[in-house]
Amino acid sequence: MVLLTRRGAVLGAASLPLVPAFLSRPASAAPAIGAAAPDFALPDQDGTTRRLSEFRGRVVVLEWTNHDCPYVRKHYNSTNMQNLQRDAAARNIVWLSIASSPRGEQGHVTGPEAKALTASRNAAPAAVLLDHRSQAARAYAATTTPGMYVIDAQGRLRYMGAIDSIRSTRVEDVARAEPFLRDAMVAVQEGRQIERAVTPPYGCVIKYVDA
Repeated sequence: MVLLTRRGAVLGAASLPLVPAFLSRPASAAPAIGAAAPDFALPDQDGTTRRLSEFRGRVVVLEWTNHDCPYVRKHYNSTNMQNLQRDAAARNIVWLSIASSPRGEQGHVTGPEAKALTASRNAAPAAVLLDHRSQAARAYAATTTPGMYVIDAQGRLRYMGAIDSIRSTRVEDVARAEPFLRDAMVAVQEGRQIERAVTPPYGCVIKYVDA
């Protein structure tokens, strides 16, 4: 079942990603696994413009996030997301959190608000990027939060989809879920094939600014 509200949309456990009709859909299909990951230029929480291409030579994780989304809260309240971020940093993997919610919509944050959230949750991304015009979300056809992507050191997309295998908001499910994202980022870092390169994402719908 899909539950829609004016300020937020939550995908039910068995539903497919859906973007409300009153908001623009992704401009193109998601990039293919093995293809070049789309570059982007977005301001971070301090106002510094960051490009994906500046991290060429390192594995990169992209995390689409919305702090008000119950699926995102599941992974932060359990500290699963923070643990993944720190595991990535220990492996020299760049973790970029991307906030694409437009102004006036659930999950919208300014730079100072993003910094405060990072501190309050003891999170550890390399940067929080503000995608208020939906450029990066469109380029990756991102539909849900949390939405996860892994890019290899050569700039190729290697994984996209869910953070794990249990489509719920229950913290207690984290420990027993198959950790899709962690398995993918470790495999890429170690030069191994990913068992599941694409998995169905689950979470809250990402809203787009009209093009």
